[in-house]
Amino acid sequence: MERPVLWIHAEAMGQANPALLAHPGRPAVFVFEPGLLGAAAEPISLKRIVFLYECLLELPVTIRQGHGAEEVLAFAERHHADGVVTSAWVDPQLGDIAACVAAALPLQVLEPEPFVNLPEPVDLRRFSRYWRSAGARRLPDSAKPGDPS
Repeated sequence: MERPVLWIHAEAMGQANPALLAHPGRPAVFVFEPGLLGAAAEPISLKRIVFLYECLLELPVTIRQGHGAEEVLAFAERHHADGVVTSAWVDPQLGDIAACVAAALPLQVLEPEPFVNLPEPVDLRRFSRYWRSAGARRLPDSAKPGDPS
């Protein structure tokens, strides 16, 4: 791919996003899905939506609302992209979006550097549960001044 767009999703919203690192300066998009905003069986809280939005304001990304694959593909078309680059995910909803994108354009999925190595599966539904497990085990290079511990 010579002219990719970057699809940034909620599982990799930092400066260390591998798509942003691999393709600095390329157009990037984040899509607030209807499921995130209340249409899903387990919608996320308003506090989490605000947190996501504040994180996005620190990234070079265009923010859209709508159906993920449609918005990513429309963004790619507007930028005359020859593919889409994103980072790996766990959420099956993101996998569904990725499959739709990959059916229309080449999709490159990059693995992020691990933040932490956990010996057991983690409940990702609540950040506080995750952080209790992950915070004490985070890798030394991921510790930054001001990070919660």
